Amino acid sequence: MRHGLPARPVPRHRLNLHRSLPRRDARGERPARLSDLILALLAVSLLGGLALLAALALAGGRAAL
Repeated sequence: MRHGLPARPVPRHRLNLHRSLPRRDARGERPARLSDLILALLAVSLLGGLALLAALALAGGRAAL
């Protein structure tokens, strides 16, 4: 009959208990994270879409007059 848990602990190699800090460049700034870049891209595309909608609304309003 097998037990649900092993009788002895399973060895776990390469445990990373302490995360190393990201390296800084010569100016002392941290590198940009991928999540920051994705958020910046989404913000730029949102602003571009709003500008496009505003331009279409203005052009459509002038055509109706």
